[in-house]
Amino acid sequence: MDAPSELGHFLRSRRAALRPEDAGITPHPTRRRVTGLRREELAMLAGVSITHYTRLEQGRATGASDSVLDAIARTLRLTADETAHLKDLARPSAGSASRPAPSRTEHASASARQLLAAMTEVPALVLDRRNDVLAWNALGHALLAGHLPADSPGTPGSRPNLTRMLFLDERYRALYPDWNEEAQLAVASLRLVAGRHPDDRRLAELVGQLTVQCDEFASRWARHPVRTCTSGVKRLHHPLVGAMDLSFENLVIPGTSGQRLIAYTAEPGSPSEAALRLLGSVAATKASTAGNVAATARH
Repeated sequence: MDAPSELGHFLRSRRAALRPEDAGITPHPTRRRVTGLRREELAMLAGVSITHYTRLEQGRATGASDSVLDAIARTLRLTADETAHLKDLARPSAGSASRPAPSRTEHASASARQLLAAMTEVPALVLDRRNDVLAWNALGHALLAGHLPADSPGTPGSRPNLTRMLFLDERYRALYPDWNEEAQLAVASLRLVAGRHPDDRRLAELVGQLTVQCDEFASRWARHPVRTCTSGVKRLHHPLVGAMDLSFENLVIPGTSGQRLIAYTAEPGSPSEAALRLLGSVAATKASTAGNVAATARH
């Protein structure tokens, strides 16, 4: 994920998506070969020299000022997330090397795991910035991945990754009746993270794997969506308890490299709350049974 080439791809995709009419330009009916803005048109509207903009789009300009990037963002009608992404790509961090650096193995802290365990009635999990599951509580495991071993987050080399599962795991994918919307958000969020961490080798490997193995991911990634989502409502259809509408919150864990805790709740008195309670009972029964089997085996 080379930041200069990603910057060029992002700018070209947004330039192509903006019609000249929407920018106040009346195109000549017979002389136009592209549907979006030309480079020179964008530069003129943004008040930037065509030479400077061309170098920026080609990844040959460094240290672009906020005023220049803000002018380009306004002209392209970028969202706040897209504007932040533009600046990440235009000015990669000084620590980013030309080659991705090895990523250290991450773990959820003991206090984070203790907090998850205490949240007995709330599905919750800890993710790293790549969406690898570092830890989950019993209800979080039952809600999202009951078909996987409960201890799978403890093995760094084969941890569940929610983005990979969304595209490659049919049982996880089936949880989401609005799969297309969920997939679009997952790709858009991953794009934002990739722009902030162009030197993350494991993130690059994840994107490469999904691009090769899943055409749906590859086509969405190529459109360069950018969006973050810190809270909202997930529509789920669980194989054991049926439909649920669950609110979720993403809480960044201070002092980590982008780890966050995600917790799901249901509206009090709603059918979703009843379904979540039923799932908790099922999960507790399974855990008790597994514990008894293990104890018997030891004896």
